[in-house]
Amino acid sequence: MGDTHAAQDVAQDVFIAAERRFPESENSAHAAAWVKIAATHVALNTLRADRRRDVRQARFGATLAVPGPEERLIERESQQCVRHALARLPRRSATVLVLRYSGLSYGEVSEAMGIGIGQVGTMLRRAEAALRKEIERATRF
Repeated sequence: MGDTHAAQDVAQDVFIAAERRFPESENSAHAAAWVKIAATHVALNTLRADRRRDVRQARFGATLAVPGPEERLIERESQQCVRHALARLPRRSATVLVLRYSGLSYGEVSEAMGIGIGQVGTMLRRAEAALRKEIERATRF
C-alpha cells in the first residue's frame, strides 16, 4: 500500500468482514485463505480508487487560480444555459444527468431512480444527446 495508515484501514475492514463471514471459525484454514485474498482485493481496489481520485484532482483541481470578472460571467452564463436546457428535458433524463454528474456511481443512480443498473448507461447516453441538442438549439444564432 505504501502507507501504514491505509494498510491498517484495509486490514481492519477485512478483519471486520471476516468476523461477519466466519463468526465461529470451524474451518480456520478456509478463513485464513479468505482473509489473505480479501486483503489483496481490498488493497488493490483502494489503490485504484486513490489513483482515479488523483487523476480527477489533477484534471479538475489544477485550475485553482481565481477567475477574473470576465471568466466568472462566462461561467455563470454557461451554467444558466445548461440549467435551462436541463429544464426542457424530460424529468427522468434530467434526473439521471444530475445524479451521475453529481458524482454518484451507476449503482447509486440505479438505486436512487429505481431502475436496473444496466439501464443507467443507456439512459445517460440518451439524456446527454438530448441535452446537447437542447444546448445547440438554444445557442444557435
